[in-house]
Amino acid sequence: MKTLIATALSALITATAAPALAGGVTINLNNVQARPGQLLVALQTEGQCASGAFGERVDNPAAGTTTVVFHDVPPGDYAVFALHDEDGNGEMTMRGQMPAEGWSTYHADQLRGAPTFAQVKFTVPASGPVNLTLPMVYFF
Repeated sequence: MKTLIATALSALITATAAPALAGGVTINLNNVQARPGQLLVALQTEGQCASGAFGERVDNPAAGTTTVVFHDVPPGDYAVFALHDEDGNGEMTMRGQMPAEGWSTYHADQLRGAPTFAQVKFTVPASGPVNLTLPMVYFF
């Protein structure tokens, strides 16, 4: 009986102490317009949210759907931001109060102002990949 309990406890401790597996996050950006510049895509934690740091870059994206994959992403909450940086300045250019360049984020269709992390976050689970499809938004 002691051996059975010791074995069960050992298995429980080992399972609890095992590191969380990293997964992949695939971002499919729909409605990309064939415009000059770069498509900048960021996968950010709450501490990095809207920091202007981008992880993936697609030069001169074609019209249609562009797919970006982030590998080995640890489990947790993240936000994704995409910017079609037409003028190459690395930040969103505004025309009045509206973005002059294409952009996207999770739940973009529900936003009525600058996004907060809580509004646009999604969860990467401990196992399995995440696939998101986001529409690019162009106002001009």
